[in-house]
Amino acid sequence: MSAFYEFDQADAFTSGALGEPGSRLFVIQVRANGQRVTMKCEKQQVAALAQYMRQLLADAPDADDRPIVDAMQLSSPIDIEFVVGTVGIAYDSRNDCMVVQIEELVPTNDDNEPIDDVDPGRVRVQMSRGQAAAFCEHSDDVVAAGRPPCIFCGHPIDLDGHACPRMN
Repeated sequence: MSAFYEFDQADAFTSGALGEPGSRLFVIQVRANGQRVTMKCEKQQVAALAQYMRQLLADAPDADDRPIVDAMQLSSPIDIEFVVGTVGIAYDSRNDCMVVQIEELVPTNDDNEPIDDVDPGRVRVQMSRGQAAAFCEHSDDVVAAGRPPCIFCGHPIDLDGHACPRMN
């Protein structure tokens, strides 16, 4: 039996990174009604979600109900519920809210069929436009807080140096 969480109005929808740059674990966290769901994801998933959400917000009226900065921080303890697979996002103009649905990553075989007969976990959350805008800004900061890029090739520079392919 898989977990299904539905939040009609999130208290917080945020992202974060745990660990040191170069070996960070990225997560998305939803908090509402005393519940907390944390999902492991990839850095690129956080960046893509923020980018797409920002595109949807561009067509909506400006948001002025942004949460306080502390609400964007991860809440402890951080217990991973599942690994993020597919993500769907939409703007619900009737209810004036952003809707995000996240499904668990299900392992597949070589024929792209699920390995186990499992029902993936799902999280469906509605949030205000202000919360969505705050998620975008916060996620940009989370993604950018990693290793600095090389000015010549753009690849991340490790703490112990960088063998730049453009510096023969």
